Amino acid sequence: MIGSAPEDPHRLLAGLTRDRVSLELSTLDICFLAALHLQAERDGLASLDEELLLNLFEQVSDLVDPSLENRQVRATHAIQRLRSQRMLARVDATGIISAGEYSLTRLGMLIVQSFLEQEQLTRESLSLLMGAVTSSLAQIRARAERISDPSEWQTAIVGPLRVTVGDLVAGIERRQRGLDMQQEEVRKQISTLLQVEWFNVIEGCQTLLETMAKTLRELNEVLLRDSSHIQTLLQEIQHAAVTAGATEAEQAAQRVTDHVARMEAWGRSRQQGWSNYYQYVHRFLRDVVRLDPDRAISQRLVEQIRSWPERPFAFVVAADSCIRLLRPMKAMEYRPPVSRPRGEWEQDPAIVAADESPLQLESLVLAALKHRPRTLATLTTEIIAQLSDSERYTAIGRIAAVVARVRAPLLDRERPWVPVSPSFIIEDWMLERPDPQ
Repeated sequence: MIGSAPEDPHRLLAGLTRDRVSLELSTLDICFLAALHLQAERDGLASLDEELLLNLFEQVSDLVDPSLENRQVRATHAIQRLRSQRMLARVDATGIISAGEYSLTRLGMLIVQSFLEQEQLTRESLSLLMGAVTSSLAQIRARAERISDPSEWQTAIVGPLRVTVGDLVAGIERRQRGLDMQQEEVRKQISTLLQVEWFNVIEGCQTLLETMAKTLRELNEVLLRDSSHIQTLLQEIQHAAVTAGATEAEQAAQRVTDHVARMEAWGRSRQQGWSNYYQYVHRFLRDVVRLDPDRAISQRLVEQIRSWPERPFAFVVAADSCIRLLRPMKAMEYRPPVSRPRGEWEQDPAIVAADESPLQLESLVLAALKHRPRTLATLTTEIIAQLSDSERYTAIGRIAAVVARVRAPLLDRERPWVPVSPSFIIEDWMLERPDPQ
């Protein structure tokens, strides 16, 4: 879940190994699970009694394998097998003697949904989901700026980040998997068309390629447009949490940021992968299909390869001899070993005067901050005017460090570069809000 602390993967894998976790599902088992899910959805049932399970198993058996015998026994074994693999759970508390009631577990539901539901990611659905994420984060940021009680961070910030934003991001990732399946289906269609029709399906292949490329291009534009705004909102929420000392809220915002970055990486990788496939198919259509529309060359090559044991062939290549250039041999010069001069390691201590300029500069900055300057440039200009030219370059960086430690600058998307002397310009920070006019 988004916002929860990551668990140790070694411990999780050790637990799975200890429990001997495995899944063994036949076509009949998957169809049985799908029938249970569809029946519960259609009738609005929270659980299914055992008699209904037996009837559904018999109906599925008629569809999958009509010759199956001993269906009551096989149904009992199937129910027990699904329960042992944590895909079916008994939800009644009447014991093992009477007939029970069952429901699909989260694992069984996910398996069924992966086969039945194909949520494809489109420009419209991605825009709606990204808009919902942006709206939720804007509300969370507004609440974070108004919170005065530290106990409110858990309910007002951490909870919505984990649940609301987590569900929306999970919906985007689920549709991403649907788009990956759509890409795989397009590749299969192109492969089938090339195997069956060859020259007559060039236009169809190009249409499929252009459609998928356009879809990915539109989705990438939406991701690039909205993800930057989402990242800005998350940074402001995280900054407010750091200022208030709300560690859990800061970690929750960071985890949402990681998920958004993963979505951006997904968009870039899919765009690059489809671009490579697009170029490969076009090169194949241009260099192979168009040059051999009747498959004459390809067919002859296949026949030669098949008949190679009876009529072997080979390529004969004549290698040209290279011209040898005899170069005069040079005697290796003597290189002295690497050494360093010896000297006295022990030296008498010397008295060095302490450099008190950083402390004096810090006192000047603290005194100037009492006058509440609005910008860093104003404060820096005032202080370096009291210093010599040789001290100003070092002092500018130290002034910014002291200000950042003492006074948190206001967040701005763009910070202008302002001259503080004829020789230096700095990136300006807002330290105080301007008074409303």
